[in-house]
Amino acid sequence: MADPAQTDGKLLVVDVGNTQTHLGVFDAGADRVSEHWRFATNREATSDELGVVLAGLLALHRLAFADIRSSIVSTTVPQLQDQWRELAARHLGHEALAVGPSLKTGMPIRTENPHEVGADRLVNAVAAYERFRSTCVIVDFGTAITYDAVSAEGEYLGGIITPGVEISLDALAQRAAKLPNVELTEPRAVIGRSTVEAIRSGIAYGFAGQVEGIVRRLRAELGDDTRVIATGGFSTPMYPFIKDTIDAIDELLTLTGLRLIWERNAR
Repeated sequence: MADPAQTDGKLLVVDVGNTQTHLGVFDAGADRVSEHWRFATNREATSDELGVVLAGLLALHRLAFADIRSSIVSTTVPQLQDQWRELAARHLGHEALAVGPSLKTGMPIRTENPHEVGADRLVNAVAAYERFRSTCVIVDFGTAITYDAVSAEGEYLGGIITPGVEISLDALAQRAAKLPNVELTEPRAVIGRSTVEAIRSGIAYGFAGQVEGIVRRLRAELGDDTRVIATGGFSTPMYPFIKDTIDAIDELLTLTGLRLIWERNAR
């Protein structure tokens, strides 16, 4: 449990993904993140190296380690959890919370093995249910695309995992000698008139079709009134192609969920 003496001041929330690390700062009592940043995840990074990165990002907004009074981390890279907690202990002067079985989330997990559920997926589910207070699905465009279902009673039910946008683009370039690396931007037309445009069209409309199909099946199982929210690094570039399928987009959903879980353990 968080030290009540640390409930004042700024809260640092850290979401360590396989590809990117997303972190943000909340002012005391605020429900919106005041600053946030993304950087590439380095699985071999030490606590001191992470501290250098954090200090630089904070300095961009005239913040320092002394401004951070508490922190919470969620990670899909187990070895980095210890490094972030060591950073907090050595450089921030407090014990960071880590999302896991020992923390209260306020959300029952109705899967065969609750310990298998990724911390980021549970954090997203907590934030989405807090927002909708009804049956909902979270589509997270990260290294993988995950679909997570929450019941009307606020229970985590399980989900779906598929390969993500970025690893699909990388696989095309690596496994097909004549296909280039392509940045995901909106295609000029469905029919690509160059190799680059053909790949853009395939990725954009291919993944949009996946989202439409999976969400349709989830709504058939959960109910037509199921709310759907998209998040993750690729949610914004994908939004034009899925806007008729989802109800909302929120790139800060995971950071919000981390704040909520921290608050539930600071009481």
